[in-house]
Amino acid sequence: MNINWFPGHMKKTRELIQKNLKLVDIVYEVIDARIPISSRNPEIDQLVQSKPRLIILNKSDLASEKGNALWKQYFEKLGYPVIFMDQDKNKSTKKLIQITERKMKDKREKQLAKGIVNKPIRIMIVGIPNSGKSTIINALAGRKSTQTGNRPGVTKGKQWVKLKNNLELLDTPGILWPKFEDQKVAKNLAFTGAIKDEIMDMETLALRLVERLIEIDPNCLAERYNVEIDVENGLNTMEIIARKRGCIMKSREIDYTRISRILLDEFRRAIIGKITLEYPEK
Repeated sequence: MNINWFPGHMKKTRELIQKNLKLVDIVYEVIDARIPISSRNPEIDQLVQSKPRLIILNKSDLASEKGNALWKQYFEKLGYPVIFMDQDKNKSTKKLIQITERKMKDKREKQLAKGIVNKPIRIMIVGIPNSGKSTIINALAGRKSTQTGNRPGVTKGKQWVKLKNNLELLDTPGILWPKFEDQKVAKNLAFTGAIKDEIMDMETLALRLVERLIEIDPNCLAERYNVEIDVENGLNTMEIIARKRGCIMKSREIDYTRISRILLDEFRRAIIGKITLEYPEK
């Protein structure tokens, strides 16, 4: 598979971030906990530069506990505070606001010394498509302030959202990069749904996912589908699972489209298991 996707609005998003960065005090970078490196746009470091930054490892409940612990250690060594986010965001959002206020304490004290009172701390939230930014914003705001969706590219333009504690947050559309030089990165993004399924060869993508899961932990497939896994042959494993799940057409042939959608959907919802696809040491 050769995956490359860069819609026109991605270029506009990059320009939007550059233009509005001077308006904000701190940046929230949202990353998928299952693929923390693959889901970090390499352009973000250049775009954000020296602005204070928090790393949000989102969808941490879909990743392995081992992976979460290793990635937290990794980013904290780089000097970034790390917050885990899962489906129950109440505790996480409170902690996020607390850390933000600690990071901005010096700036607020300098503003008070100059007689500047009640000036809001402004936050920019960035991340790739389908990273869950809008869901996090709604949790922070305590209401549905921005549109959400389970497909990439829902947020189309910038949106300012008022939060508690005199905070304001600028939402930006998800931003990918013009060229995937590492196709393993591209596959990780496709596996987790960051690239639109409509432009993908779903059958090949599902086969590559099966091969990756066999490499990481074949037991997750064996236990989920109650089958014996062929660790030497991903296609054979996929067909074994298809027969077990009844994905057979009237002609008695394998329904590859149906089993592909099942495999991708159940991986993305962690029904197959809590799986981290990449680790810092690799």
